[in-house]
Amino acid sequence: MIFHQTTQLFDFQVNGFAGVDFQSDSLTQGEMHRAAAALKRHHMSAIFFTLITDDVDSLCRKFENIESICARDKEVASLIRGYHLEGPWISKEAGYRGAHPLNSVREPSLADYRRLRDAAGGRIRLITLAPEVEGCLSVIKEAVGDGICIALGHTNASEKEIDQAIALGATFGTHIGNGVPVDINRHDNIIQRLLARDELIACFIPDGIHLPPFVLKNFYRAKPKGKVFFTTDCMSAAGAPPGFYHIGPHQVEVGSDGVVHLQGEKQFAGSSLTLDRGVENVSEWLGLTMSEATEMCSSLPAGHFGVEL
Repeated sequence: MIFHQTTQLFDFQVNGFAGVDFQSDSLTQGEMHRAAAALKRHHMSAIFFTLITDDVDSLCRKFENIESICARDKEVASLIRGYHLEGPWISKEAGYRGAHPLNSVREPSLADYRRLRDAAGGRIRLITLAPEVEGCLSVIKEAVGDGICIALGHTNASEKEIDQAIALGATFGTHIGNGVPVDINRHDNIIQRLLARDELIACFIPDGIHLPPFVLKNFYRAKPKGKVFFTTDCMSAAGAPPGFYHIGPHQVEVGSDGVVHLQGEKQFAGSSLTLDRGVENVSEWLGLTMSEATEMCSSLPAGHFGVEL
């Protein structure tokens, strides 16, 4: 499928691209400029630069570094419209934690939240957290007051805990169907709890790997119209050939099938999907027009976040 040259896509969960790991402590302006150019070749008009679970001090340094890069590089700044913080306030439970490093997962404090918000120049736009973790409800309340969207992810929250998060302003479910153990109760599980909440926008990864196409079709049908957005959750292997890459502390292997997994394990660690390919997959697997599929990867999420494309 050939996209029109004016197609403008928006991805709110980008962990790296074109061999560049956004989680790196030593991310340079040159690397970020190269990643931004590659993203734009794939019709990306805007992204949320995403940082995953790490120590708060390290996350603050990373936010300060990318803010400095944006201040010096107009091309990078034009692409990065804000930040998505995924962790460290997530479940410690195996399976629900996914590939996030256990030793950096922690309970939040408002002091830590404020440090991160300020280090990011007030540009955090989305936070993924687990509402059952002690202290997260207080963070939700203050972050929503600061204009930040809250997503529930890497969580095993009960219905009551989901209710509490929604009452405080949570609006998203991050990559629903992933960040979940292989063996769960067939009925009472976090996938069903989140899909059943019409108040929450469901975010899915349409690579055919994180969710098989038939599962994606079922999940899509479970949500009201306008309550589904798509993201790549891509890391440094996206827009790059098969090989070995990094995402934070992990070295990962990416085969010709596009699967990103920890070396010697089957566990996923992000995706190698590009969003233009994701649009094609959404159109084909869900029986939507390219215009409809594009909308859920561009204007709909952009409108929700107030991002101009």
